[in-house]
Amino acid sequence: MCTLDQLKAPESDSTENVPIRTSQIASYRDEGELRAMRFAMRISLAFGVLMLVGKMAAYIMTGSAAILSDAAESVIHVVAVAFAAFSLRLSTKPAKPGFLYGYERITFFSAGFEGAMIVLAAIFILYAAIEKWLRGLQLENLRAGTLLLLAAGVLNAGLGWYLIRMGRRTNSLILEANGKHVLTDSWTSFGVVVGLGLVMLTNWKPFDPLLAIAVAINILWAGGHLVWRSAVGLLDHSDPEIGREIRGKLDALCSELGLQYHGVRYRTTGYRQLIEVHLLFPHPMAVGQAHRLATLLEERLPPELSVPAEVFTHLESVEDHAAVHTKEHYTGRPE
Repeated sequence: MCTLDQLKAPESDSTENVPIRTSQIASYRDEGELRAMRFAMRISLAFGVLMLVGKMAAYIMTGSAAILSDAAESVIHVVAVAFAAFSLRLSTKPAKPGFLYGYERITFFSAGFEGAMIVLAAIFILYAAIEKWLRGLQLENLRAGTLLLLAAGVLNAGLGWYLIRMGRRTNSLILEANGKHVLTDSWTSFGVVVGLGLVMLTNWKPFDPLLAIAVAINILWAGGHLVWRSAVGLLDHSDPEIGREIRGKLDALCSELGLQYHGVRYRTTGYRQLIEVHLLFPHPMAVGQAHRLATLLEERLPPELSVPAEVFTHLESVEDHAAVHTKEHYTGRPE
């Protein structure tokens, strides 16, 4: 076991050496990052409203079931983005009494809500396409409507790429989910453009509702994927890749500090990993010395990881560890 002098540990137990807690969550993101995230969400909401207006105009011009399906998806998109914007602002607020871990986990609820809205849009599109087909297809001004829709698709593709890139850079599931929704919207528009092009080339009108049905199936899959991702997050699914990274860094740090560990558990808030680890110390070691070593590990592990993290340690004695616990004790490590 190495000494405190060798580790250059702090001389005192001052608050400067205490790791950051969830009550200080706002400090995990700098102001520049927060402004960039909020700006990205405002841009998404503004573009969503603009796309909705354009697509409704294209539908009124053409009477196309496929364009109606795209416009319906945009209605859901605007509602979902408005909720995502609220969730993003709430998720960055600091913890307070009653919400001691902050509000970050609303990230999963937001992604699930957006996914559910996409699924509802798909169901509406299926109904509208079949209903218009059965009533008889009447299409007009297809060229102008198709060009308007193509422009909307190109703008949405650029916006979706920007949001996904920003979400991954800031580790924000809310922005990433929103970006995927926007990209889904753009692919929907491109698909409708292709279908309407076929209608104009062949004059076979059923291409229009058939394409609307294909679009609905595609966005149904995308919405279901978002709902699934939300569910596994809320159920505290442990990402094996993150687990392997945590174990590798812990092995290196504990070897350097002369520590043993077990009982590693980790969960994500949608932004940070909350990591719990049990540290084993020789029975004769003073509590103060063990605490300083544990605090040193808590401070040094997060910067070593590829994602933001907060570490909680539990101190145990090597010699009588098994005797102290009257019930079976979790001692696992990430695989």
